[in-house]
Amino acid sequence: MKLLVTGAAGFIGYHLCEQYLAKGYNVVGLDNLNDYYDVTLKFGRLAQLGFDQTAIKPSELIVSSIHGNSCQFIQLSLEDKEGVDHLFATEQFDLVCNLAAQAGVRFSLEQPFQYVDSNITGFLSILESCRNHGVKKLIYASSSSVYGLNEKIPFSVYDHVDHPISLYAATKKANELMAHTYSHLFGIQTVGLRFFTVYGPWGRPDMAMFLFTDAILNDRPIQVFNGGNLSRDFTYIDDIVGGIVNITNGFEKNTISKPYSLYNIGNSKPVKLLDFIEAIEEATGKKAIKEMLPMQPGDVERTWADVDDLIEDFDYTPNTPVDQGVKAFVAWYKEYYSK
Repeated sequence: MKLLVTGAAGFIGYHLCEQYLAKGYNVVGLDNLNDYYDVTLKFGRLAQLGFDQTAIKPSELIVSSIHGNSCQFIQLSLEDKEGVDHLFATEQFDLVCNLAAQAGVRFSLEQPFQYVDSNITGFLSILESCRNHGVKKLIYASSSSVYGLNEKIPFSVYDHVDHPISLYAATKKANELMAHTYSHLFGIQTVGLRFFTVYGPWGRPDMAMFLFTDAILNDRPIQVFNGGNLSRDFTYIDDIVGGIVNITNGFEKNTISKPYSLYNIGNSKPVKLLDFIEAIEEATGKKAIKEMLPMQPGDVERTWADVDDLIEDFDYTPNTPVDQGVKAFVAWYKEYYSK
C-alpha cells in the first residue's frame, strides 16, 4: 500500500514512519515543520528516516531511502488545501494516517486561532482530499483530553464527552464529529484513536517526560502541578505505534467492517505523577528539585484508558512497564544531548 503519514516529523509520526518502512510500505511523510518547539529535533527525526535536512525546502518533494524501501517527504501545511489536494491527486494514496495537529493543552489558551487553523481547517483538507480522490481508509489522532471533566474511571469510548476544558480538546472532539460525517456521507472508513500521554525516545520537549528529565539532569527545579496529586496513563511509544500498525494491517487485509470507529489507545495502567518522577530520578541517578504548584487551567487530575475494544478488535498489547520506558527515554536523551 501507499500510505500518507501527516505529522511525519513529529514524535509519533516519526516512529510510525519508521515502522511502516520496516514493514515494506510505500510511505509519503508530510509535515509543516513549524516552530511550536525546537525544529532541530524535528530535523533530527527526519535524519533518522534518511533525509538530509539541507535538502528540505518548502513544498519540495524529497526522495530518500530507509530499510531499502522508498520514502518521500514533503513540507506542507494541511491548511494549504490546494497543496494538499494536489498531493492527493499526484500520489493516489491507499490509506492516510493523520497525526498532524497543533499539540499542547496549555498553548491552546494562548494561541486559539492556531488550533482552529491546524486541527479543524487542516483536518477538513484531509477529509475533502480523501473524498475527492477516492481514499477510503483513514486513521486519525484524537486525544484523551476529550474526556475533560468526566468522572467515571476508566475512560470509555462509550462515555459522553461533552465537557472539554481546553480548546485543544474541543478541536479533537470536532475531528471525531467531522470524521463521522464523512464516513456517513462519503463511505470513508475512519478509525479515530484517543491517545493517552505518549512518551519515549524522541519525545516532545513540552511534555512531562522531557521537561522533568531535562530539568533534573541540568539541576533545575521541576514544576509539579496540583501538589503532585495527578495520575496519567503513560503509554510507551512502541506500544502506541504497534497498535496503529495492527489497525493498518486490518485495513490492508480488509478485515475492518465498521464504517466509523473510535478507540482509546493507552497503557490502561495509570501511574501517579510522583511515582513517574521517582522512576526518572532512578534512571538519571539524580534527585528532582520539586516546585509544587496549583492545578493548571485546562488540566485534569487523572487519565485512565479502557482499551478492551482495541485489544479485542486488533490484538493490541501494551506491555512496556513505565520504569523500562523511562530508562529508554533517559538513555536517548543523554546520547542525543551528550549528557
